[in-house]
Amino acid sequence: MQNQYLTIKELTEAVGDGITPRMVRHYHASGLLPPAVRSQSNYRLYSLDDVKRLQRIVALKKQGFQLSHIGNLLDADSDTAVDTLTTQLQQQYHLVIQKLGRLRRTASALEGLLGRDRHCQEVQAEALAQLRHLDVESKDASLEDGLDALEQLWDGLDAATDAHPEAFTESLQQLLPDLSDRSEIEVDLLSKLVLATGDVSLVQFVRIGAGAIAASREALKAGCQVITDVPAVGSAIDQTRLAHLGCKLETLIANPHITTAAEAETTFWHHDQWQERLQHLPSGCVLVVGYAPSVLMSVVVAIEKGQLQPALVIGMPIGFSHAPAAKRRLMRSGVPFITIEGSLGGGLLAAVTLNALAASLIEKPDCHCYLK
Repeated sequence: MQNQYLTIKELTEAVGDGITPRMVRHYHASGLLPPAVRSQSNYRLYSLDDVKRLQRIVALKKQGFQLSHIGNLLDADSDTAVDTLTTQLQQQYHLVIQKLGRLRRTASALEGLLGRDRHCQEVQAEALAQLRHLDVESKDASLEDGLDALEQLWDGLDAATDAHPEAFTESLQQLLPDLSDRSEIEVDLLSKLVLATGDVSLVQFVRIGAGAIAASREALKAGCQVITDVPAVGSAIDQTRLAHLGCKLETLIANPHITTAAEAETTFWHHDQWQERLQHLPSGCVLVVGYAPSVLMSVVVAIEKGQLQPALVIGMPIGFSHAPAAKRRLMRSGVPFITIEGSLGGGLLAAVTLNALAASLIEKPDCHCYLK
């Protein structure tokens, strides 16, 4: 190895994050990494600039960018107009959304078959047999005939659903990923969030901070104050259970006319009284933020400055830029938290989370599964 260069193995060790020589060669083949300098023995050699570029590739990939996105971002020179790059990324974004739509339809079809409770499993077996038969027949039939047969199949499946109520627990058991490493309380919480949205994929985006379950139980057991960002979130919280625990429910932005996240944002930004009130919330409270990203961001800033010391923050505002940023900062704040990564969230999910925690404390006050 020459003094100013690294071998491919040394490059992967310098970058870390599980990068392997095979992945480096793949990045060369895809054009993300430029051709490497070669030694006299024809080994690839890498400079400090190569290390930095690979680190940027890894960082962007961890954020969810696809390789084509990363290529566009890294290869845009200083003279490239921002709007040109933005247009390219918008086009790629719409392609990703289209793929998600197709995957969502696939998931819905699978859920329609697999998410069957015990009473529907005979129909499920029948449907699978019909699908195999349909596949054989459709080779000689027109597309329209095949679609008609599929409609008849789903009609048959749907007919079995009016004979009994849906057994949600049984359906979830067929669809949820392996949660054997989670505590009983976490599994219950995740299940209720899935049922609130009808989206099993939500599980992989829920983040429960270290000690969050324990902190929530201690605070609720002590009769802490529960504070929501807007009245709409408070209206979805089970106040009967909170009263049983001796917890008082209050709202930060006490304006009953707020019905959207946009209204919550505007009100919080343009009325200093709500921002000032945030500075005087009691220590040990549980904060439930389901609408306004700016409220969650202001909460985190107050925590970082030592002006606010909540026992738990349930941070689930919705939004496409500020909300994900506020959630990332919450996860780094050091305070116990429960959040949903990205733009997903909303007042209903925030309330469902608090309700699940309160219910588990009342129903299983001596449960210590979350301490494992």
